[in-house]
Amino acid sequence: MPGFATDQLLQGLSVDCVIFGFHQNELKVLLLKLKQLDMWALPGGFVGVTEDVDQAATRVLSERTGLEDIFLQQFFLFGDASRHRAGHGARLAELGAIPAEWADWLDRRFVTLGYYALVEYSRVKAPKPDQTSESCEWCALNALPKLMLDHSEILTKAHDTLKKHLNDQPIGLNLLPAQFTMPELQALYETVLGTTLDRRNFQRKMLGYGILNRTGKRMTGAPHKAPWLYEFDEEKYRLALQAGLNTGW
Repeated sequence: MPGFATDQLLQGLSVDCVIFGFHQNELKVLLLKLKQLDMWALPGGFVGVTEDVDQAATRVLSERTGLEDIFLQQFFLFGDASRHRAGHGARLAELGAIPAEWADWLDRRFVTLGYYALVEYSRVKAPKPDQTSESCEWCALNALPKLMLDHSEILTKAHDTLKKHLNDQPIGLNLLPAQFTMPELQALYETVLGTTLDRRNFQRKMLGYGILNRTGKRMTGAPHKAPWLYEFDEEKYRLALQAGLNTGW
């Protein structure tokens, strides 16, 4: 397997990562296009015998995005017996998507730990495919290609979890540029939640959390009155992540 011999991997355990980005008012997810197949997959991998599961997920993220210190959260264990597809590895090997010696390993039953990650879209300069894929690309969450195995279920669960987490923790620091407008922040929340929020109530709530600083500068190039630019107070933001926010959308 990439970076490991199979005797250096934990049996039956994998990690799959749902990597979210936000661009042009769309929620995006990073996906791998499999070799020789009209099918896509979430970035994932296996866990080394001397590796923590969080370390394995962090490694997968770094290998695909080239970034370090990404916001990462474990959200679910996928262990249904039905997620195992007999002959899946053999089929991939037959099509040339994987080396033949990997087929037996991939045909074993695995449970997978699901993680979601939040990254600022523009920081991922050149997403990198792994050895089983031909490309690594951003795809719009509302226009996804066909995904392998239960990866569609994993992605849906990650999105549902992200929406729930909006009720008790902030998310914008990891998805927006360093400076942003209040309408841009509201667009992010509306996109994740799939609903329209009242502008005044949204601004009142966000300012009430005490995690935003107004920079004193306005957005350049706006056709009408330019909105103020804000940035997150990173120390207060991290405290809010730890303590939680008493809110609801």
